[in-house]
Amino acid sequence: MSRLRILLDNGHGQETPGKRSPVWADGSQLFEYEFNRDIVRRIARMLAHKSITFDIIVHENTDIPLYVRANRVNHICSVNGAKNCLLLSIHANAGGGTGWEVWTSIGQTMADDYAEIIYKRAKIAFPEWKMRYDMTDGDHDKEDDFTILKKTQCPAVLTENFFMDTERDCRFIMSEAGRDRIARMHFDAILDCIAWYEKQSR
Repeated sequence: MSRLRILLDNGHGQETPGKRSPVWADGSQLFEYEFNRDIVRRIARMLAHKSITFDIIVHENTDIPLYVRANRVNHICSVNGAKNCLLLSIHANAGGGTGWEVWTSIGQTMADDYAEIIYKRAKIAFPEWKMRYDMTDGDHDKEDDFTILKKTQCPAVLTENFFMDTERDCRFIMSEAGRDRIARMHFDAILDCIAWYEKQSR
């Protein structure tokens, strides 16, 4: 059993305004809250199978305020030690682009190391997709002071898994095969993060 506790955050709720794809020509539509929760459930099943300790931060389908989600994370950190936890916040992107990207808070922290590990795993997992990044500070993560990244005590990484308002991307993340690949990528990345954490802890 790993000493690194994995915290899985599935943001947004069924009533969150705008967090959905267009209605496509066949009548299908993606709701981000459902996608985020489904990916987290798939990751959780794989972690449980490997006896890796984890927590799902949001069990509700409603939109849990950011400060509440951050407080839930910080409570777990207070029990287990912040450096012994890794928060992964799962999302689908929007804005008319395409591809995959990873975010951390502004500045160099341990989260940047984890984000780089996750980026490298995603690049392997999605060779046919655009990898979106910002090398300004020497690594691939994008940075912003999102509440779930800035107000949580442990290393926190947010992944944006393709664009729900770009039809090719959206078809991929609505599909079973696409979701399986996204969940598997995160699981493999978590294993890599655990190996890195254990090496640093020696």
